[in-house]
Amino acid sequence: MRLIRFGNPGAERPGILDEHNTRRDVSDRFKDWDRNFFSNGGMEKLREFLAINPRPTAVNQKERWAAPIARPGKVICIGLNYSDHARESNMAIPEEPIVFQKGSNTVVDPYDSIIIPRGSEKTDWEVELGVVIGKEARYLQTKEEAKDYILGYCVVNDVSERAFQLERDGQWTKGKSCDNFSPTGPWLLTADEVPDVHSLRLQLCVNGQVMQDGNTKNLIFDVYHIIHYLSQFMTLEAGDLVLTGTPAGVGLGMKPPHYLKVGDVVELRVDGLGEQKQVCEQA
Repeated sequence: MRLIRFGNPGAERPGILDEHNTRRDVSDRFKDWDRNFFSNGGMEKLREFLAINPRPTAVNQKERWAAPIARPGKVICIGLNYSDHARESNMAIPEEPIVFQKGSNTVVDPYDSIIIPRGSEKTDWEVELGVVIGKEARYLQTKEEAKDYILGYCVVNDVSERAFQLERDGQWTKGKSCDNFSPTGPWLLTADEVPDVHSLRLQLCVNGQVMQDGNTKNLIFDVYHIIHYLSQFMTLEAGDLVLTGTPAGVGLGMKPPHYLKVGDVVELRVDGLGEQKQVCEQA
């Protein structure tokens, strides 16, 4: 199943994307795709509803696409999780997952603008596989068990300001949490419809030029390992968003480095999870 949201900022409504790529409105039955929905049997109720009502009202095509989940409680990220990206960043391949967080208000729609922060000269791109947690996960026993706690997957652009992240001391968070730094969607594909999450192609283009072209088969720490690992340090809650890392091809790794500027167009996709497109604007 493909979950979507639509509508103006602050007034988003839940829906699904059917097999004909038509957006369907289910907001008369469900309030939102959020922690409350996921943690209270919402997906089962949604499936029951659709079994009786397979064609809910179509969404007007002019309606804005929104992030496919409501603002998550946490956005947790894994750094340097592709060996080629670690090498291009001149950093060692990690022995354990590198964990940091982004502000949850960075989650915006997949076609929203990338806002270059004031004073920024090093705003960068990162296509990533996003994982949405389906139920509370705490001290999971094995990584195989983690599969049961994953609701689904989506495309995320982990936009980063490298000077804020790497040159201003402290943790990475301040280089990752600027406004609009996590375009998400266009849809959330439930895990049962992903044949092999470790065989998905990720691509990103800037102004039509391919910058990143990777595959999740090259993850250092696979998706299930990541969820199991995180659950040893924090409780993962329904609706939380986990970013699993980016392959090589970021602006930081180019020689010389290349960063986003006003007017640049960023396009990205992950197999089965849809495409995004953003235009860069100045804050």
